[in-house]
Amino acid sequence: MHTVLTSPGKTVTIGHDQPFCIIGERINPTGRKKFQEQLRAGDLSAIEKDVAAQVAGGADVLDVNMGVPLTDEPELLRKAITLVQSLTDLPVCIDSSVIEALQAGLETYQGKALVNSVTGEDDRMELVLPLIKKHGAAIIALPNDETGIPQTAAERMIIVEKIVRTVEKHGIPLEDLVIDPLAMTVGADPDAVKNTLETIYLIREKYGLNMTLGASNISFGLPHRHALNAAFLPAAMAMGLTSAVMDSRTPAIVESVRAADLLLGLDPWGTNWIMRYRAMEAAKAAAEGN
Repeated sequence: MHTVLTSPGKTVTIGHDQPFCIIGERINPTGRKKFQEQLRAGDLSAIEKDVAAQVAGGADVLDVNMGVPLTDEPELLRKAITLVQSLTDLPVCIDSSVIEALQAGLETYQGKALVNSVTGEDDRMELVLPLIKKHGAAIIALPNDETGIPQTAAERMIIVEKIVRTVEKHGIPLEDLVIDPLAMTVGADPDAVKNTLETIYLIREKYGLNMTLGASNISFGLPHRHALNAAFLPAAMAMGLTSAVMDSRTPAIVESVRAADLLLGLDPWGTNWIMRYRAMEAAKAAAEGN
């Protein structure tokens, strides 16, 4: 099952037989006080740096979130998407919990976007899914609902089933449904990652759907987070995870994903691995030459 995202100049395919899709997480004001202040002042210049760093790091898709309190989020998201598309051909993941912002983003975006996200509440799905259908976008859905976040894989699968049925009811092809199996911090629950890995495995086995998650969630509150994230992603890929919203600026994490691509047969003959290595060596030699 392939989830296809497009921009005017690029197509990215997410699938179990494809190299892992890295969705760059950086264009997000959460936890970035200075960035929030700049956005409130109408200054989007930091986005240019974020785009350049994530593209250089190896992102395949860029997540764009403009959730800043005391701003006109729909208009801000519209401007941010226009700016991002002027800077790169990478497809965009439109990230907002505000329906008006999602609508503005989808109306502005040139291509087929991924929307992040919808939860399993009936009211929420009935609000968001018609918009996804209208614009022909793909959607990330999380298996939590009015009762909160399920702890076990079995409980999450019940909500996944409801999401699948509802998406089909709205005439959205399952190729355009990407499930977030919910990554919680292992610092708060020793079984959190095991539950996530089990959920990933069950979703792949039962539905064959593509999946994504916020990779850094698993290490929240712990030291040396990059090492934990780099260890987690190959394990999740082996279970069936096909993409992640993650830090594409951190070489250790990106390299662990690309190595897993090769080891899991998603990079036949190591073509991408070798090309990446050669590019890194060329960049290093150029830097030393200067």
